[in-house]
Amino acid sequence: MPFLRVVALAASASLLAGCSVGPDYQRPTVPLAERYTGRQVVGARNVVATADFKTWWECFNDPEMSALVDKALAQNLDLARAQARVTQARAGLGAANAALLPSATSNGQAARVYQSVETPLGRVLRATPDYNRYGNNYEMNLNASWELDLFGGLRRGREAALADYQASEAGFAATRLSVAAQTADIYISIRGLQTRLRITQRQVDTQQDLLSKVRLLQSKGLAAEFQVHQTEGELSQVRASMPVLQAALDAAINALDVMLGTSPGTHRAELNGESVIPRAPQLIETGSPADLLRRRPDLIAAESRLKAANAHIGESISEYYPKFSLGGLLGTATTQSGNLFSSGAAQSAGVLGLRWRLFDFGRINAQIEQARGQEAEALAAYRFSVLAATEDVENALSTLVNREAQATILTAGETSLRSARLSSFIAYQAGAASLIDVLNADETLLRASDAKVQAQTESARAAIAAFRALGGGWDPLAQSPSKLQKKGLSGL
Repeated sequence: MPFLRVVALAASASLLAGCSVGPDYQRPTVPLAERYTGRQVVGARNVVATADFKTWWECFNDPEMSALVDKALAQNLDLARAQARVTQARAGLGAANAALLPSATSNGQAARVYQSVETPLGRVLRATPDYNRYGNNYEMNLNASWELDLFGGLRRGREAALADYQASEAGFAATRLSVAAQTADIYISIRGLQTRLRITQRQVDTQQDLLSKVRLLQSKGLAAEFQVHQTEGELSQVRASMPVLQAALDAAINALDVMLGTSPGTHRAELNGESVIPRAPQLIETGSPADLLRRRPDLIAAESRLKAANAHIGESISEYYPKFSLGGLLGTATTQSGNLFSSGAAQSAGVLGLRWRLFDFGRINAQIEQARGQEAEALAAYRFSVLAATEDVENALSTLVNREAQATILTAGETSLRSARLSSFIAYQAGAASLIDVLNADETLLRASDAKVQAQTESARAAIAAFRALGGGWDPLAQSPSKLQKKGLSGL
């Protein structure tokens, strides 16, 4: 049969067409250094543990922090939104795959018609002897159609949908990394603020003790009244800093509750216990800047969006070419229900369709230029993301090393100032030093202790920033083509 030969030839051409119009994707080159500037200094640090990038938060050896991070990864609402975007992209990929396959629909109807006699057809039929205005119609059909992707437009569309899905998966991983890092960062900030409040409270107790002693000396005529007022003023200064720290602590606890997907105040009680600021684990191996291209999910997402934009160019170019499709119908139709499955009621049709935007090249040109512009924008965004990621790592490593050095220096200074304060108070009691000397020693010691705690807090936060910048906290192999093939999402 001629039609069957046409169908066979068209189907063979569709299956054997190996090329698709438009440019094939090539990964762009971005000039990167062979190693990080701060890598050698970071590797020489003497801290408590070695980091595992997949679960780096566990290396801080703080079970409560690890539990909170795990809870955030299970309950965070930003992650729920990112997962919903993955579901949408997966559906889009399924639709793009289905577009390459034949589609079939079935339909049937049973109708009873009462013919008007006021229409042209009705007037003609009315003149017919024994004309019956009532009529029946029974019909069942199976329709099939298949667009033959001879020039690869549909394949480019599937390529773009696959890249969009990969971008959504990487975006989910990037959100997961961000949620883990933010949760740990807020937790460490909470512990830092609580430690600063305890130091301030100890200083208040010390100042109150000093005030009691000054008042005792004043009652015995051994201290002037202005010394009492001076000590009271210094005590008020220290006390005044506590509401500010408490407000910051309340805000941090509320922020942590939101990260955990709970209402503010939910975890306040369990965070009020005694605790210390977790120490950062050691970064033995940071990798190279080139490793970020496969390690950081935001860079994988940026490259996937570039792939999608490149595929859209070919999809637009394919509009220059004709679209061929095959269609067929197999069914029955009759006016008598008992004859619906008789041989006389059988009907069939075969169609070879052609659609060609032959006089619409101006609009196609505009679509191609738009796609090329979007690809250029995605390329610039990808290159900028790579450079910004390298900057993130360098800044985080520098902050980590220098904050830890600061904390070490301030720890030694705090020890010396505590001894100096004790000596000045003994000298004051012996009359060899003034009250001003004692108050100055108290103020200096408080500033040093507070600065040390802030440096310890910031060094731990810098470690978190380093893990985040290096792409820790997820499995980059999950985005490999082999993994996608196992999921059945890499295309046909």
